[in-house]
Amino acid sequence: MVPGGNLALPGGAVTVRVPGPFDVSALITDDSGKVAGDGDFVFYNQPGAPGAVLRGDTLTVDPARLRAGATRVTVAVSPAEPGTALGRLPSPTLHVTDSGGRPLTRFTPPRPREERVLLLAELYRRGDRWKLRALGQGYADGLAGVARDFGVDVMDDKPASEPCGFDSGARRAAFAADGAAHSPSAPASAPDPDGFAALVNSARAEAGSPPTAFDTRLASAAREHAAAMAMAGRLGVESRDGVSVYQRVTGAGYAYLTIGEHLVSGPRTPAEFVAYCLRTDAARRTLLDPAFTHTGVAHVHDGPSGDTYWTALWARPFTADGLLGTAAAVTDLTNRERDRAGLPPLAVDPLLTTAAQAHSADMVARAFYSHTGPDGSQPWDRAAAAGSTRRSIGENIACGQRSPAEVVEGWMNSPGHRANILKPGFTHIGVGFAGGGRAGTYWTQLFGA
Repeated sequence: MVPGGNLALPGGAVTVRVPGPFDVSALITDDSGKVAGDGDFVFYNQPGAPGAVLRGDTLTVDPARLRAGATRVTVAVSPAEPGTALGRLPSPTLHVTDSGGRPLTRFTPPRPREERVLLLAELYRRGDRWKLRALGQGYADGLAGVARDFGVDVMDDKPASEPCGFDSGARRAAFAADGAAHSPSAPASAPDPDGFAALVNSARAEAGSPPTAFDTRLASAAREHAAAMAMAGRLGVESRDGVSVYQRVTGAGYAYLTIGEHLVSGPRTPAEFVAYCLRTDAARRTLLDPAFTHTGVAHVHDGPSGDTYWTALWARPFTADGLLGTAAAVTDLTNRERDRAGLPPLAVDPLLTTAAQAHSADMVARAFYSHTGPDGSQPWDRAAAAGSTRRSIGENIACGQRSPAEVVEGWMNSPGHRANILKPGFTHIGVGFAGGGRAGTYWTQLFGA
């Protein structure tokens, strides 16, 4: 879709998803374009309203179940990292599917600049039919500007950059002008009921690694996965229902730059489990890895085998600066390989970066791994869609690697990928990364000349 374009929607519920480092929110209004009260605002801390449910980056709207008088649902995105301008992030892409999961359309607006909130689209009623309109309208003053336009009363005792909310008497649905008050990417630390983090941090301290904080979202994902393994009676990154542990992490609201996991059966206590992990080199490296800042664990004693199944997760949250650092590290390592071969370095191209990031995010969002998108798009198509006019395009993709060093090493060990990295004719590069999906990490290098 293009800005201003519209699409007739089928009957029943539709789902809109915006993958990436964003908070999704929605405002339910009538023909006047104004909310009726706090129940008309759906966001991270208030993820449900009649006819609209938000789970992570996915909003499901059932027009028939909206409150009486509702004729429009406006979908907005803001950076998951408070205070970040949208221009510092990859352009958000809205994916729309019907009740059966079949793709209907997608929309990527022109790249924002200083805006802190973007109205991506609106679902609206015309007669007895519902339609979708692509918007792309930005607000430099964040959700406070959106609030004013949609009839939300901003609290007078706080400046516009501080939390504001619906002033509707008994309850105020607080939210921050630069993102939801409790961003899915912000730490969600909580007391560690089993003392797991203390055991892990003791071992990390001995190794000179910084401590990790126990995160409730990681613990929730670990609990779901441990239960799934117990019911299946076997260990595995992906359970019988086809859901990977990484999808459970992102589904719990934790967007990450890097992640590690231990899937174990047998130990009966956290102390036994940590001791078990420290006995093997690979598990020990993960537990002690200084890159990780958060941890979560769960165990389930259930299922046909009667064993105790454990899932432990370590992760570092996704941030805009972290993404820039990851991409820069991949570019630096790539240029080191070119330097060894006597080739000039590649310059970072913002348009190639946009296309590469969009492809990594799309592979996570639409559960595929290919140079060819589900819509038939090729690397040069994606580069052109991002605005690039470069004549020659090449692409490397990878999945599952946990660091820039690991992914570049893997590409260099593959003749086809190595040829792209060392192609003399390429002059520019863009790098994309997304966490989640079945493989956990998805990487894209896009080369141009």
